[in-house]
Amino acid sequence: MSEEQSLLIAICTYNEIENLPSLYEALRISFDKASILIVDDNSPDGTGEWCDETARSDDRFFVLHREEKAGLGSASIAGFQYAIENNFNQIMTMDGDWSHNPVQAPNVVQKLRSEDAEIAIGSRYVPGGKIFGWPATRHWMSFCINTYARWMIGLRTKDCSSAFRCYSVDLLKRVNFSKIRGMGYAYLEELLWHAKCHQAKIVEEPIVFTNRIRGKSKINLKEAVRAVWIIFKIGIGRLFGVRP
Repeated sequence: MSEEQSLLIAICTYNEIENLPSLYEALRISFDKASILIVDDNSPDGTGEWCDETARSDDRFFVLHREEKAGLGSASIAGFQYAIENNFNQIMTMDGDWSHNPVQAPNVVQKLRSEDAEIAIGSRYVPGGKIFGWPATRHWMSFCINTYARWMIGLRTKDCSSAFRCYSVDLLKRVNFSKIRGMGYAYLEELLWHAKCHQAKIVEEPIVFTNRIRGKSKINLKEAVRAVWIIFKIGIGRLFGVRP
């Protein structure tokens, strides 16, 4: 198996029919031999049906159909388990709305491999990283959650909330996913805590993040509050030596 064939690209979707077909075509330019997995939460807009049709013509394209919308963390864990069960070496996660540019994806994968790391993060907050299209409130919320996560969990990562990541599957095999409490976006910071406890090497590669143009964002205040609470509980547990 070649390096590219050992890579699984996992995209979690809910109502992304406006974005997914063009994203898929772009990914196939960057990765013609990698496998692509869509974890779809029963999208009513036809995303799942498009995935089934595409899978019939691409033998490296797969789809997991879930019964309901159950959160990014839950969907991502399903992708991780698929990578483990099917013997991939690396898994890349990215958004399905073009916020993460497929042109930059090979750089994130190469960062993981060249530095012999367990996690490579496509980072908006290291030199060279940028964000386009966000209102001031979104910038402020992102700054606060990242600062809070570094402080409470003791992370050195600049971008703790980026979902544009490449993981070593060997690391994921050591993570007890039943201990992950954040089934929404909070899993992003929580998984870094688990990785830290496993003494994983985490590196960051600068990316340019672009706010979605088509479709509706899934981030809301409830998700943000949930993330704050989960990070708080991890931080308190950390003070008393509690580890996953």
